[in-house]
Amino acid sequence: MKRILTLGVLLLVVALVAAGCGGGGGQQQQPQQGSEQPAPAAQEQKMVLATGGAAGTYYPLGGGMASIWNSKLQGYNVTAQATGASVENLRLVEQKEVELALTQNDIAEYAHKGIEAFEGQAITSSVGIATLYPEVIQIIVPKESPIKSITDLKGRKVSVGAPGSGNEANARQILDVFGLSYKDIEPFYLSYAESADQFKDNHIDVIMLTTGAPNAGIQDVATVKAIRVLPFTEEEVKKIQEKYPFFSTFTLPANTYTGQTEDVLTIAVQACFFGHKDLPEDVVYDLTKTLWENKDELARINAKAEYMDPDDPVKGITVPIHPGALKYYKEAGVTNLP
Repeated sequence: MKRILTLGVLLLVVALVAAGCGGGGGQQQQPQQGSEQPAPAAQEQKMVLATGGAAGTYYPLGGGMASIWNSKLQGYNVTAQATGASVENLRLVEQKEVELALTQNDIAEYAHKGIEAFEGQAITSSVGIATLYPEVIQIIVPKESPIKSITDLKGRKVSVGAPGSGNEANARQILDVFGLSYKDIEPFYLSYAESADQFKDNHIDVIMLTTGAPNAGIQDVATVKAIRVLPFTEEEVKKIQEKYPFFSTFTLPANTYTGQTEDVLTIAVQACFFGHKDLPEDVVYDLTKTLWENKDELARINAKAEYMDPDDPVKGITVPIHPGALKYYKEAGVTNLP
């Protein structure tokens, strides 16, 4: 009887040990009837798009771009980040703090050549992906001003833009083509808002702007003070482009501002979409394809996207274009590529 009892105890112990060797405990080890193990999530493609100030055009446009990518591309997570705009954005890309950036085409050329704000510190890590909209040169004077051309700016109080900005560089370039320098005028280094306020109060005679049209500050000025937008002649445009080929011809439509009843011939640089040259080709291809295929949706978010031209998608970009973008453009049948 003792032998039978002992044998029974031993068998019970063995059964318990065997049950415990299933790898961590019975019921947790077995999935419930009809359940499925979740598949491992695909690696998320996280990127940051450097834009501009929250009150400018770059930030809301960049936010719209990010929204489209995040909603249309599975596994992509793009964040639009407010920044100091063009110059800072290219430096952020160079430092790999962001992967994507909005910047002017002329600023990108300065960076690659190591001139202007990048003097002695060339940045070549940023490459072009797409041209978005024109940043228009707008030279504003009082309607009754005797100023009729750039040469008439001599001796005048002129807002040329914030120090080191693309606006300020463009002002110097235009003056230079007409044989003028800051020694010939009284330069004021003002932001858009400051320029508008100083102009309304008659503290300055001229505002030289590089910005999307219409500019909110000038719209505000035009409601309280009659203005005129100084035009260029066709010969003057050609002269500027011979020295600075990144400028393109632009016609500012009549009634862009209150009291501006005629079209104005001027020039523009381009607001562009750039990325780091080391971004994978397939990633940039996806971003480019999705951006252009949803252009109308982006234009509903921000009207500046209406200027995007699918027949000339890298207009004005004078630096290399990312291979991923070129792949999409070739598939789309674009012929005028660099």
